[in-house]
Amino acid sequence: AQQPGTPLSDQEYHQFFKFLRNTIQASTACHLRELYGCKNSLVQRLDEYENHGVIPPGPICSELPENPSFHNFCTFSLYRCIMKRYFLKV
Repeated sequence: AQQPGTPLSDQEYHQFFKFLRNTIQASTACHLRELYGCKNSLVQRLDEYENHGVIPPGPICSELPENPSFHNFCTFSLYRCIMKRYFLKV
């Protein structure tokens, strides 16, 4: 274990910035979704990329006790954005 107040190791920095980069990219995608909506071609391409080329038609099931299902992938994605749970999967 590292001493509190000491800098991260090279490997720890790599993991730290990898997480930040992914989070920043996810929040940018959310910002695009909020600005342009789910029907925007760029947003749809991001959704397709996230789902191996096909946007699931819905309903979308989740393991969230507070929201067990969503009407469609767009609603699910908006939920993730609003709750800042970017890497939540179904």
